[in-house]
Amino acid sequence: MWPLVRAVIADDELLLREGVARLLEEAGIEVVARAADAPDLLRKVRGHKPDVAIIDVRMPPDLTDDGLRAALEIRREQPDVGVLMFSQHLVERYVNELVGDDARGVGYVLKHRIADLGYFIDAVRTVGGGGTALDPEVVARMLGRRRRTDPLQALTPREREVLALMAEGLSNNGIAERLTVGPPAVEKHVTQIFSKLDIGRDRAENQRVLAVLALLKAG
Repeated sequence: MWPLVRAVIADDELLLREGVARLLEEAGIEVVARAADAPDLLRKVRGHKPDVAIIDVRMPPDLTDDGLRAALEIRREQPDVGVLMFSQHLVERYVNELVGDDARGVGYVLKHRIADLGYFIDAVRTVGGGGTALDPEVVARMLGRRRRTDPLQALTPREREVLALMAEGLSNNGIAERLTVGPPAVEKHVTQIFSKLDIGRDRAENQRVLAVLALLKAG
């Protein structure tokens, strides 16, 4: 049972903004405010202090990366507010700027992924709860990069697959369902990933965040 999540939605396209709001509300997520431009987004996040802000990268007033810049400001000012960015295209620089050195409460999905309602709702809830949710295309791009030094080299193909699904925001049970294996097998792989990436014993959610950072930052 997911806890109640409160969200602010920011997109300059009225139909998309209202459509996403309706989808979230039907899934039991409380939409506390809507914004059509970056300055209004910042005002409403400061006023409502939601669990998550769902933000389009390209927004007024400049219609460039105003949404991303607002998201970075939210992460600096209010680190307890999760930020889920969505974008028409994958821009790796945007992902790296958004995540920075802390992948807690952050997500990046492509706009077409909204049509996969189950995935999108889970991403909103994951980010709102302080987790990480990255679009599968983002994860595939990161795993496919040529690296000068590769901390992931020690991982087996199956462990890389499990790490990729962790980065998408799936729980161990979700990974088990996706891979059609038992949860104990997934737990074993996750433990091996933490060990091979030299991630010390900590709260499980922090270990997952550090593993995702290892995936993003290797280069």
